[in-house]
Amino acid sequence: MGQELQEDGDLRLKRTIQDYAFLFGITALIVLLDQWSKFLVRTQLMVGETWAPWDWMLPYMRVIHAKNSGAAFGMFQGLGGIFTILAIVVTVVIIYYFPKVPREDWLLRLAMALQLGGALGNLIDRIGQEGFVTDFISVGGFPVFNVADASISVGVALMVFAMWYKESGNKSAGSASNLDKGDTQVQEEVQSD
Repeated sequence: MGQELQEDGDLRLKRTIQDYAFLFGITALIVLLDQWSKFLVRTQLMVGETWAPWDWMLPYMRVIHAKNSGAAFGMFQGLGGIFTILAIVVTVVIIYYFPKVPREDWLLRLAMALQLGGALGNLIDRIGQEGFVTDFISVGGFPVFNVADASISVGVALMVFAMWYKESGNKSAGSASNLDKGDTQVQEEVQSD
């Protein structure tokens, strides 16, 4: 009995380590890419300066060094303190709930890792850049953003899709079982006639 409990505990520990290795691996890639790209922008461009490899691209896509004290895409300027606290809360919640998400829900797990990477990437900026986040990706008339913002946005979109897909799969499975029940009732009615 004691050995079975030990083996069960060892298996749970191994699964938890594997779960967190996936989460922190994806998160680390996002944070590294985000911080590296922001470092390049901060060291190569003055705030407000724009760069594009070809002039014809400027109306469509460019790199512009922007400082953002608000949320993603420059929304809610001046509320950096609130977003710092929010990023910390999101980080704790994702780290707590991640191992509870079944491994079969890999899309939801990936979404959580992307959101964590984005939240930490911008949190590092807020702490190290006097409450500001470096934004630099400018596409058309869309607000300027960064790798962390994109990671959060893609993570949210994946999460919504994963939840919708799972929910629609459950409804389909329920409909199929109801259809089977209906077929059985029809067969019973035909046989009784």
